[in-house]
Order: sequence, then structure tokens, then C-alpha cells
Amino acid sequence: MTSPKLWLIVPAAGIGQRMQADCPKQYLRIDNRFILDITLSRLLNTGLFAGCMVPLNTEDQYWPSTDASADGRIQTCSGGVERADSVLSALRALPGQVADDDWVLVHDAARPCIHAADLTNLVSTLSDHPVGGLLAAPVPDTLKRAESSQLPEVIETVDRSQLWRALTPQMFRYSMLANALESALKAGRPVTDESSAMEFSGNMPVLVEGRPDNIKITVPSDLDLAGFILSRF
Repeated sequence: MTSPKLWLIVPAAGIGQRMQADCPKQYLRIDNRFILDITLSRLLNTGLFAGCMVPLNTEDQYWPSTDASADGRIQTCSGGVERADSVLSALRALPGQVADDDWVLVHDAARPCIHAADLTNLVSTLSDHPVGGLLAAPVPDTLKRAESSQLPEVIETVDRSQLWRALTPQMFRYSMLANALESALKAGRPVTDESSAMEFSGNMPVLVEGRPDNIKITVPSDLDLAGFILSRF
């Protein structure tokens, strides 16, 4: 019996409105390289994956200019309006040799600071798990709950002892993830990541502690921070 293969999905159909840039954030540059190219190369150069699918916006004009577009390990497909739509589209577009119990790892295009050791630890920790899980980091800060207003006031201090920040990759079995996403979308449930779809299906993921510097580039100040982190690897 062959071991389950690993497949990579990197959704890249978003437009990154909070970056206030003239292009989607995955096509901004760090040291003259597209963020998307950095992310994909850091993942694929580990040699762990049997293949990679990148869902793109149907109006994407930047992909042909990337290094990744010439990488034979990478295929593309049309993404959707939301992340969950793009991931489901990628699952359906993966090659026919994907088995139901193969692992699919979904990683944010705007997380170029993924560390190889975290990826290896995630895969080894979950290799025999029936559901899967995700990289996550314990919340270190004191958390405040506030009322919604122009000048929010604190309602209470929230106990952070059981709270984690969800990171990526998130790693689940192919058929379980596809079924969970389809069910959640059909039910109109908010799906902000793959774990939330799995939770809705009753399959509880495992949290695997990862490095807190696996940041997601979301606002302009994150770009310099990501460049600094990458310079330290």
C-alpha cells in the first residue's frame, strides 16, 4: 500500500484591498521578487509535494510575469469570489491521480515567511492523524473585547489561555476537505479558512505550534516586516 501523497494549493485570486496598492498584494515585491514567487519557491523547494495548484483571478494580468508561471511543478485554475471558492476550485482541478486520503496543504499566497522546519513538523505530526490540522501560534497579547462605536470602549478582558492564531499551511485529507467545503458553502456558513469548514463538518483539526513570524502580509507596514524576517532566514 502506497503512502498518501502531499498536494499544495496556494490561493492567489484575492485583490488585497487593505494594502492600498495598485496591484494585488501577492504581486507586490520584496527584494525585487513577487511575494507569490517567494511563497511558492519556499514551499516547493522542500521537495515534499507531488504537485501544486494555484487558483487565479479570471482577470489576473500579472501571473505571466512571475517566475512561477514557468515552473513545471505548478498548475493554475480559475479562482472564485471567496477563498473557500478558490480552494474548492483547486481541489476539483487537481490531477486525476489524487487519492481520497491524500493530503492537501493550503497556504496563503501572502505568507512568504513560512519556515521549512515548521512545514516538516506539520507533515510529520499529522501523517497518521484521521483529520489533519494547521499551524498555529498561541496568542501572546492581552485581549480586550470592545463595543462597536467610533471610539470603542473596553467591555472586558478576554482570557487568552486557550486562544491561538490560525496560520497556514492547513493540512487535510483531499476528500474530507472537499466535502467539508461543499457542505459549508451550501449551508451558507462563513468559511474564513479550511479549518473552519472542517469544524463545521464535525471533524476537529489539530493545532501544531508554528513560528509566530509566519506573518500574513495584509497592510502596507507588513511588507517591510516580511522583508526583514526573510533576510534573517
